[in-house]
Amino acid sequence: MNRQVLLGQLQDQFLFSRNPALDSNGSLIIGHGRNLNDRGISEDEAGFMLDNDIDQVEAELERMPLYLSLDPIRQVVMANMAFNMGMPTLLTFSRMLGAMAARDWDRAATEMLDSKWARQVGKRAVELSELMRRGEAPA
Repeated sequence: MNRQVLLGQLQDQFLFSRNPALDSNGSLIIGHGRNLNDRGISEDEAGFMLDNDIDQVEAELERMPLYLSLDPIRQVVMANMAFNMGMPTLLTFSRMLGAMAARDWDRAATEMLDSKWARQVGKRAVELSELMRRGEAPA
């Protein structure tokens, strides 16, 4: 088979869709016709997307002097939160960010827990706040 011919045909016939959309049969598709209902994605594809998403979050965070001044574990906390809620929402955590700038880790952890986000994500918020408080990963 001539893979290049097939690739060109499929790219022409299934215009790129960045976001999931319904096709004419009501199937959820993305990319160049990937049927998410029937095929979904593989674990390798999910890992590839996750790695790309982490790169994007890290690039956004690296524009923040506060992030660059943190130890690696507290950078992980910020990256995890940014991944989960997006940078615009993370930036609304002004009291937490202020506490971090002051190196008041206990207050930063408390501010994390005193949020709608913490109530939504539950255990994750508790785990991340403890990482913020201690600055070291669990053994």
